[in-house]
Amino acid sequence: MKIAVTGGTGFIGSKLTSALTKEGHSVYILTRNPDNKPEQPSVTYVKWLSEGAKPEKELEGIDAIVNLAGESIGEGRWTEERKKRIKSSRIDATKEVISILEKVDKKPDVLVNASATGYYGNSLTETFTEESSPIERNFLSDVVIEWEKEAQKAQELGIRTVFTRFGIVLSKEEGALNRMLLPYKLFAGGPLGSGKQWFSWVHIDDVVGLILFSLKQKAAQGPINVTSPHPLQMNDFGKVVGDVLGRPHWLPAPSFALKMALGEMSTLVLDGQKVLPAKAEKLGYTYHFRDLKPALCDLLK
Repeated sequence: MKIAVTGGTGFIGSKLTSALTKEGHSVYILTRNPDNKPEQPSVTYVKWLSEGAKPEKELEGIDAIVNLAGESIGEGRWTEERKKRIKSSRIDATKEVISILEKVDKKPDVLVNASATGYYGNSLTETFTEESSPIERNFLSDVVIEWEKEAQKAQELGIRTVFTRFGIVLSKEEGALNRMLLPYKLFAGGPLGSGKQWFSWVHIDDVVGLILFSLKQKAAQGPINVTSPHPLQMNDFGKVVGDVLGRPHWLPAPSFALKMALGEMSTLVLDGQKVLPAKAEKLGYTYHFRDLKPALCDLLK
């Protein structure tokens, strides 16, 4: 297949691009600056979101598009200016994707649009599946709701549309895991906040796997939770980290200290949610890593 990918050089996008090319697909990475990119077999760089760019001309006849574009939510404090960038980077990129889809004569079969479990809001007691509605409105849920609303316009063009709602992605290269490991490596690991908050994690291999599954599985439509079937409360998550590293799990990081250090972004570690991938399991996706200990052993080996 010919597959366009936005955010194709990022954390998840680079892994996805590698998997797609290994399967024999041709990948078209949309980027503001296509020059000076490393040459890769079966990868073409397409200019977009820049003056004079007309990506639709190079993307005529594509079979699918994966939209992963958006500024990271986990890097730096959430100032008002940064929150605007987090939101606009996702909405503006998705609007441009819809514009491309409107302009090409032959519509692709599917749009897989990145999303997030932040859609549901936070809870210590609720369990969320794809059938669940948001239980509260906060910054993250507002971003996701608007993001999906924009991507939904692809359905009006007759394009199967999937919203991959990512949980906390575990990878040895980037993401939350490295920051969580440091205290344990210093023999100072322990529960964050109350330790009772739910941590809906997913191994990077299953992130890529579920995107590929969504591209190929014609029954996949609408939201799909990209999380492990076995989320853990933060205290139990930390115990597994300590066990795998051979380090103690004993020194709590109190909520007030994390709020002082991280500001509003502390919600990512203090306010959890138990999210289950009901649709992925119903559709028959086979997980690489269902449980945390083998996932961490794989990432930390």
